[in-house]
Amino acid sequence: MARPQPRRLSITKSKRLTPNMHRITLGGRGLTDFPQDQDGAYIKFMLPTPEGQKPIVRTYTVRRQLKDALEVDFALHGSRQLSGPATSWALRAKIGDEVLVGGPGAAKPLPQGTGPFLLVGDMTALPAISVNLESAPDDTTGHVIILIRNETDKQDLVKPKDMTLEWIVEDNLGANPGLLEEAVRHLPKITDYGYAWVACEFEAMKLLRQYLRTESQFGKERLYISSYWKRGLIEDEHKSIKRADSEALG
Repeated sequence: MARPQPRRLSITKSKRLTPNMHRITLGGRGLTDFPQDQDGAYIKFMLPTPEGQKPIVRTYTVRRQLKDALEVDFALHGSRQLSGPATSWALRAKIGDEVLVGGPGAAKPLPQGTGPFLLVGDMTALPAISVNLESAPDDTTGHVIILIRNETDKQDLVKPKDMTLEWIVEDNLGANPGLLEEAVRHLPKITDYGYAWVACEFEAMKLLRQYLRTESQFGKERLYISSYWKRGLIEDEHKSIKRADSEALG
């Protein structure tokens, strides 16, 4: 199946949700035939570059698809040195600015059923986790652990009432990869969870994978685990080490 051509979309809104999460709303005629029900899918921003240079491509989650718009949330990592080109672009973007967008790619939802589920991630995974919680049946049970940079980055998430939500605060996002693993290890009866959904920084992902897949015997049918980024690397470099890591696992 041929990959769809990138769409030229325009910025219709730009809003700071919390101190370290910024939302861009995209609209325009390029969305005319965009597939429906794409909450949680991923899209690729093809950021503008000087003439003659290849566009910079960055991958983000569709936080919410509206009737004529897409909402996309950008986690802010702090200093300019830690901010990638997509975050910098999002913060500078003005209403009416245009950008090429590829996709959508398939979302990574929870399996059908009511759990119990375990969801773990940092701020970069917060949009996808939010979509999964909103989509879960009302009687779903489980535990959610989210790493954020500041107490004020907590969002009022829509979730089943019996899903427990645990926030971990660490300003230096990604600098302490063991934080999420430690929180998961403190959970009682880890093997009682029917499915674990994990997305975070690369080194944190490896620690969680060791605990869940190797030590706790979560097979592929019970575990989605992915690194969304690696501290200190741009997306292209992260993709390379992610590919090498996957090949090493076999």
